[in-house]
Amino acid sequence: MTDRTAAVPPSLPAPRPHAIRRLRRAVRAPLKHCLLALCALTMLYPVLWMVVSSLRPNSQIFRSAGLAITHPRFENYSNGWNAFSQPFSHYMINSAIVVTGAILGNLLACSLAAYAFARLEFKAKRVWFAIMLVTIMLPVHVIIVPQYVLYSELGWVNTFLPLIVPKFLATDAFFIFLMVQFIRGIPREIDEAARIDGAGHARIFFHVILPLMVPALATTAIFTFIWTWNDFYTQLIYLTDPDMYTTPLALRTFVDQQSATDWGSVFAMSVVSLVPVFLVFLAGQRFLLRGIATTGGK
Repeated sequence: MTDRTAAVPPSLPAPRPHAIRRLRRAVRAPLKHCLLALCALTMLYPVLWMVVSSLRPNSQIFRSAGLAITHPRFENYSNGWNAFSQPFSHYMINSAIVVTGAILGNLLACSLAAYAFARLEFKAKRVWFAIMLVTIMLPVHVIIVPQYVLYSELGWVNTFLPLIVPKFLATDAFFIFLMVQFIRGIPREIDEAARIDGAGHARIFFHVILPLMVPALATTAIFTFIWTWNDFYTQLIYLTDPDMYTTPLALRTFVDQQSATDWGSVFAMSVVSLVPVFLVFLAGQRFLLRGIATTGGK
């Protein structure tokens, strides 16, 4: 009788688990990077197309969706810069004034309000905090009419005051909530140690809490800069004099319903207006990531 086991071929050794994991990581990493690169290119394509269109003549801007440039037209930048009675830098300075006031107001007022909600004890504290959170969901279109009536009675229309003064009254509830969550992550023992040394709430806030809030303050400043610099609706309501226009309103002035629009100049000045936003985000992205990552953490 023949031995059947001798005819059975030897089985292959089973692959080791760690070898399979290494193979999966080796395959997964390039696919992940390719997918991220594709998503990044998809998101950056409109910006790249705008930059390319700023160097094209008007007759070629909307004819192709590609990014190739045959004959760059740098005159679009000079034409757009000097298209109005004032150079385009005038409108950028107006935007800088509004942005600077809004940043200072949010940093000061929102941080004080956040310290009060996070550290002080007062009557109906939770109720007021809930009301503050509800205002985040309140659309600006609901309050714009009574605000306009109020500012018109004060004589603030066609000035920068309606765009700056409310920031000093802690009207941005989102930043208050962000700072409250950040302050709650700071140990109370630090406050108690300062109080033992004789420090009051003002000294504790300015000398203890505020230096530790740099990531949250930087996050507030960056978001305030971006949102205020790109704001169109509110500035359109309150600014009527062309000399008071900010960058978004100046860009809108390029589009004329009665005559042909110089789209090359529009895209050229759009690129110029994006440069400050890009530089601010590039300079503060380290603090922005830290502020978002640590907000709400204990």
